[in-house]
Amino acid sequence: MKNIAVITPGFSADCLETLEEIAFENAHIFKQHGGENFAAIPCLNDSAPGMEVIRRLAERELEGWV
Repeated sequence: MKNIAVITPGFSADCLETLEEIAFENAHIFKQHGGENFAAIPCLNDSAPGMEVIRRLAERELEGWV
């Protein structure tokens, strides 16, 4: 495998630890082992679509409680 794009669906926002471990350390390991292109796809963070996903999930999960 020469090309890889990595997403972290367990995170709603990027943080320094995520960026350090996923984007930099793993990119280095991937390239040491013959990989050529490593892309770490950023989280949705505070973008309008990201906030919409969180809003919809919260509304769905809280239905009947709030």
